[in-house]
Amino acid sequence: MGLSFYESSSIDSSYGESMFDEIRGLVDLIENRELREKVKGFLKNPPSDIDAPALPLEVCPAGAYQHHSYNGGLLQHTVGVTKLALTLSDLVESLYGGTVERDTVLAGAILHDVMKCYCYEERGEGGFRTSDFGGKVDHLSLMVGEMMKREFPLDVVHVVASHHGDVGPTKPKTVEALIVSVADLADSDLNGKLLRAAEYLLRRTGAYRPKLSSSKEALDVVTTKDREGWEGLRRLSDEN
Repeated sequence: MGLSFYESSSIDSSYGESMFDEIRGLVDLIENRELREKVKGFLKNPPSDIDAPALPLEVCPAGAYQHHSYNGGLLQHTVGVTKLALTLSDLVESLYGGTVERDTVLAGAILHDVMKCYCYEERGEGGFRTSDFGGKVDHLSLMVGEMMKREFPLDVVHVVASHHGDVGPTKPKTVEALIVSVADLADSDLNGKLLRAAEYLLRRTGAYRPKLSSSKEALDVVTTKDREGWEGLRRLSDEN
């Protein structure tokens, strides 16, 4: 199904390839060899026994609407959450005086949303929607079950199981799980609010149901309005 982070053959942009390179580099930061190989193994060989269609990971969004709701959004969100989690780990250790098991943070952050590829499907006009399968079995439950089958350490499974924080099936009960949960919320919130702001501004220019294809496009809209006003934004809209 083209799900592998490591062996994809359908990347058609330098940006997509750079995201894959980022993820490979983040996986290589896992110091424990056994855990590192488990993460690599999951990304190379995703589940083959799930009776449901799946989007390629390089295509899959991280959300149908709320955040990263565009082609490649899952890759970008994965990199964003993992980098934020590492920064929060630095803060906990240097400012709070704590100790963080970074391998657990890395593995959980990298894998936390991978099973979303089974939960979304493409619709017309370049958008996505929740699939019938994804509407009945959520990505988090799928991932926890698969990680247990592959005998991941319980602390890593807990990071994934609790990454939705207070609204998830279980709340973070370790500092590593809390770090990933906060990073996930921060990256989701930043991206979602940026997309909504850009869509609002485009509607104000007269665009009908604007659909943004990347965070960069959304950022261009917001910064153009800030720096060049409505006329600049209308020119940008007309050019696209």
